[in-house]
Amino acid sequence: MQATLRRLYSSLPDAAAVARTTSAPRAVRLRRQQRNKEPTAPGASDATPEGLTPSEYAHYHRRLATAELMRADGQNPTEGEWLEKLNEKRSRIRGLKKVTAEGGKREDQVVAQKIFLPNIVFRLVRNHTPPGQPYNPYEATFRIAQSVTKTDVRSYLSAVYGVKTTYIRTDNYLPPTLRGGRVTRKAYKRAVVGLVDPFYYPQALEDMETKEREQRENWMEENFGIEEQNALRKRLLLKMTRKGSGGWRWRTEVTAQRGNILQRIADQRAARETIIQETKARIQQARANGETVV
Repeated sequence: MQATLRRLYSSLPDAAAVARTTSAPRAVRLRRQQRNKEPTAPGASDATPEGLTPSEYAHYHRRLATAELMRADGQNPTEGEWLEKLNEKRSRIRGLKKVTAEGGKREDQVVAQKIFLPNIVFRLVRNHTPPGQPYNPYEATFRIAQSVTKTDVRSYLSAVYGVKTTYIRTDNYLPPTLRGGRVTRKAYKRAVVGLVDPFYYPQALEDMETKEREQRENWMEENFGIEEQNALRKRLLLKMTRKGSGGWRWRTEVTAQRGNILQRIADQRAARETIIQETKARIQQARANGETVV
């Protein structure tokens, strides 16, 4: 378990490195493409063999040129050594420090006041997957409050679930404003989190085979009564919308279906046409016999 939690950027699988590349903002990808003059092939990673992203690679060489990385022995760290030190700083838990206990064992010591979890909600949702592309298990998408920062997301997932993250992209979604300044729903923030270990979201019903989908729907109906709840909700909504109407009467489930309603309308039209034809024939027969039609 300890080895899993200590895995960092440099030991990411190829699929996780590709996920990190494809999840970069569009402006960043365009800037990197203009700089490199060669676009990254679809399904490939733009990281160096040591695992550095283009931004990390540029940052490393800038600090190297200014001699900021030179050690006491006059040597500079390699790209891999610098990346490992950078990842240790990124994955640290604030409020803890490493101390040497008796026997030379390194332990974590709390150096700050304990912080209790705030009253916030992390809602896990399915990743956006374009049609024809496989689901990416090295990313997880959350809907969070707008006040939650990237540091909060990283600390929350690490402290509560032991989940190590590689990158976090956030964007704010504002609700559409209607006429009069009315807002239809609340604003929220989306956080796309890169994962070290893959996580497979439960398969969607539309992605299942027919037999598996039927079993899943039957299980959901037996345990939660989803169809019954939906039918009850429709009845209540219809009753509220029709409340106060003088000519309203409740129809059965059969006549409430669109196909049955259209069939009843067609039958009524056919009956009306039959009555009209019979009345026309009776009037013509009366005139032929010299009778007065009233």
